Amino acid sequence: MTRRIPELATGLAVIIVAALFLFYALRSAGAINTGGYPLQAQFGSIGGLTVGSDVKIAGVVVGHVAAESLNPTTYAAVIKLAINDNVKIPDDSSASITSDGLLGGPYVSISPGGSNTMLKPGASFPVTQSAINVEDLIGKFIFSMGNGGPSKGESANGAPSQPATPSQPGNPAALSP
Repeated sequence: MTRRIPELATGLAVIIVAALFLFYALRSAGAINTGGYPLQAQFGSIGGLTVGSDVKIAGVVVGHVAAESLNPTTYAAVIKLAINDNVKIPDDSSASITSDGLLGGPYVSISPGGSNTMLKPGASFPVTQSAINVEDLIGKFIFSMGNGGPSKGESANGAPSQPATPSQPGNPAALSP
């Protein structure tokens, strides 16, 4: 009997840890509503934004992405956000999709406006900015660098380069810089 107690305790601990992982996975996937009031935003492109991504104001997490869908008439991405109940957002605020550095994940950043009227639950943001595709920006930069350099036979300022004069033995001017 004394040998079974540690085995039962270990089994119980494994079941509790598995239940916590399941709860975390369901909460991250948006299957469990963690409260808050709903808002929505419409974007031309959401990049890698997923359900469960953070919603931040001034770098502070104030909610999460609850759902994603496609507007069948405009082909825009419609994002439903769950905002914490204690955070009120002015109705002239804007929402943009940005990322935490080069390798960080995308999140929704809210820039509060100055209005005294707050967004009601279910309302939409009047101004949004879609995700910026970093791969496209890098490709454009590399392409512009490939076309922007001086070509053969031109100096850096675009003027034709002068052919170098061959040095002649015994000519002191050819040796001086």
